[in-house]
Amino acid sequence: MSGSRDAVLARIRAALSDIPASESPAHHPVVRDYLPAHTLETTPAMLDLLAANLADYRARVHRITADQLPDVLAGLLSARGSRTLAVPADLPQEWLEKLRDTELVVDEPGLTAARLDAVDSTLTGCALAIAETGTVVLDAGPTQGRRILTLVPDHHICVIHADQVVASVPRAVRRLERTRPQTWISGPSATSDIELDRVEGVHGPRTLDTVLVMAG
Repeated sequence: MSGSRDAVLARIRAALSDIPASESPAHHPVVRDYLPAHTLETTPAMLDLLAANLADYRARVHRITADQLPDVLAGLLSARGSRTLAVPADLPQEWLEKLRDTELVVDEPGLTAARLDAVDSTLTGCALAIAETGTVVLDAGPTQGRRILTLVPDHHICVIHADQVVASVPRAVRRLERTRPQTWISGPSATSDIELDRVEGVHGPRTLDTVLVMAG
């Protein structure tokens, strides 16, 4: 391993050997004349595309209004038979007001992977969602908790508000804080072996419910 690393670094140094020490990347600006998005950037169009791409990735999509959110969340947990729910410490209490007989496991530094492995479901918000790729991005910001909260439990419910949806990856990158720990999710966790047999739930939740909250 060390020999391969040394060989790669030696090639990089050789390739950079003729660059003057005074030169910086700013002397050679990168031309970014590509389209920043390839879809109509209206809220209805982006929501339709996001919903279609999420479903294509085998995520379950629920389009609702804000006043329906507590009932929908309670219904999703009841239908799955979830009795324990992991939540970020700052999750809005109104999201949980219709829950009955559900034990809340609040994210905190002492919450371990072993404890989360025994939890039925986890509920979070997100940083944003990308319509063109059907991707949900979490960055440990408000209503999201730590990354471990969404990587261990088998079922993840993610709430996405209409104003959090952007058209494309370039739009998302500009909006995200690059120093935050990001998790990009495109459907439930899945992988395929050499024979292309798909296995879900390998590196994260086997089931992803996305709740798209419409404005108004």
